[in-house]
Amino acid sequence: MTARTYTRVRPDTTGVDTRLPWWALALPAAAFVALLLLMSGPGEAHAALGDPGVGGVLERIQQTLSL
Repeated sequence: MTARTYTRVRPDTTGVDTRLPWWALALPAAAFVALLLLMSGPGEAHAALGDPGVGGVLERIQQTLSL
């Protein structure tokens, strides 16, 4: 005796509304901005005077985008 195989009938997907909630776009954008501010923010970092670090990276990004 063989078992029946059921095939799923796919519903018509032309009328499906696939909208993201507002926070699905806002949270990653806020996290990106927060991390960018943390990287470029503090001007009182005396230990990093000799090392270009993040400032060099941001300067290269700016030079690349201005081409």
